[in-house]
Amino acid sequence: MATLARRHLPAAVADEWIALIRPALHLRPAESGEPEVARLGGLPALPEHVTWPLWEGHGPLSFVASIDCERLPSHALDIALPAEGILLFFYRHPRWDDGTVIESSAPETQAGARVVYLPPGTQTAEREPPEGTNPYPLVRLAADVIASGPDWEHPALRAALDRVSDEDRAFMDDPMNSDPFRMAMGEVNLELGPQHRVGGYADPIQGSVEVDVARAQLGGRVAYDDPALHEEAQRWTLLAQIDSDDNADMVWGDRGALYWLIRREDLAAERWQAASFTWQCY
Repeated sequence: MATLARRHLPAAVADEWIALIRPALHLRPAESGEPEVARLGGLPALPEHVTWPLWEGHGPLSFVASIDCERLPSHALDIALPAEGILLFFYRHPRWDDGTVIESSAPETQAGARVVYLPPGTQTAEREPPEGTNPYPLVRLAADVIASGPDWEHPALRAALDRVSDEDRAFMDDPMNSDPFRMAMGEVNLELGPQHRVGGYADPIQGSVEVDVARAQLGGRVAYDDPALHEEAQRWTLLAQIDSDDNADMVWGDRGALYWLIRREDLAAERWQAASFTWQCY
């Protein structure tokens, strides 16, 4: 990644970008005999007293993925994931109802996605989904540690550009200059397969996902150039990304991805209800 930055970015910008590289976990299909750390689809294991997540007025959410925090090599990350327990991710796909989608300009639509955390020792049983949704095929996942870098519009990178010359900032402000770098990074990710991730930076499709969730937090109606938007965006970090994946029959719009983000202080305090969601597609 550092080599690509040196090749496609001005030297001072490349230095700033490389300094922001963070570890992430790439989730991929587990090979035979390999430890399973997460799952796509299948049936979730839920406690008897926990009701299936619901978007009022729209219907039940679909179960998307689970992550076993104890098996996950989270020591390699720079975020404070629980050492034990299970994280479950749910999402209401628009195809199940009237086509209503989750949008940053409409914060009330955040009810269409959910994170559920099950502490260690919780008694659970597999739960069939309620009427109005269907389970996705089960895919067992293993994890590899990868390096991840900020996207072109990431608020941390934009803040770092205050330290470079006016000429270098002008280079970054011209969207045409992003294409060679984005294409090179895209080729690296293409070799990895679907971009299912935990921690690190997201692999966005239509601009910074941190800005998306920050806009929802600020009420949905805020100008892109408002400093408050980018200040809020820097508080958010990726919790999990679930890509479109043919093996799990998951297609989010036009080959898009789902993103759950959380503030670091909320993650450390295990305030899962404070997580925010966005999605993007081509």
